[in-house]
Amino acid sequence: MSDILLFEQEGGIATLTFNTPDRGNSIDLDMAKALAAAAIRCDQDATIRCVVLTGAGRMFCVGGDIGLMQRAADAAGTALSELAGTLHMAVSYFARMAKPLLVLVNGPAAGAGMSLAILGDIVLAKKSAHFTTAYGAIGLTPDGGGSWLLPRLVGLRRAQELIFTNRRVAAPEAESIGLITRAIDDDMFAQEGAKMAAQLSAAATGAIGAARVQLLEAYGAGLEVQLEREMRSIARAAGGAEGREGLAAFLAKRKPDFAG
Repeated sequence: MSDILLFEQEGGIATLTFNTPDRGNSIDLDMAKALAAAAIRCDQDATIRCVVLTGAGRMFCVGGDIGLMQRAADAAGTALSELAGTLHMAVSYFARMAKPLLVLVNGPAAGAGMSLAILGDIVLAKKSAHFTTAYGAIGLTPDGGGSWLLPRLVGLRRAQELIFTNRRVAAPEAESIGLITRAIDDDMFAQEGAKMAAQLSAAATGAIGAARVQLLEAYGAGLEVQLEREMRSIARAAGGAEGREGLAAFLAKRKPDFAG
């Protein structure tokens, strides 16, 4: 895909790796464009059953490139509009693709890097990692979906605190407040990440994709509207190949082969 964002596919698992560790895997326009292109590819490629997002080196992602803003000077608003708009295209594709997103937070995540970290359906982080919204420290506001995700994950009160104070949240606390799925001992991180990716890739990804749609739509819907959506979704799933295979495997007392 590019040198700055590595794209590797093994079987049904596509792994995207931020690959500018010398600058903390920060997001400049080139990185945002590479991420958007990768997100579109993952969304469209039916051979990809699970997408993994992680970082190279010590950091996961420190967020937007401060140097870009500094270089833009009085045109910083224009530069940030282009950068955030491009990044948001990637976020939208990742959020709406019909397959799970696993984020492996290998180190500190800040700003838009934190927004991308918590975007995953499953988020595993090294216990040594930490999370910071960071925007207030430089007079900015959240992007990358952070203002939408945070209150849904940790509640409005805690989201207000994290955004307004820039308080650093260590991975164990992030797990305890629901910001991430699980904090993993550093020496077990790679092993647990690979295990989870394999599990998600072997799962009923069509059903997961439909459930992702339900979860995205749930907050803006009344109960009866959501009940109607659930009824139609489960009926489609039951009539599809995954539903038939799941039922047949259950009755035969064997493990289902959703990938096949």
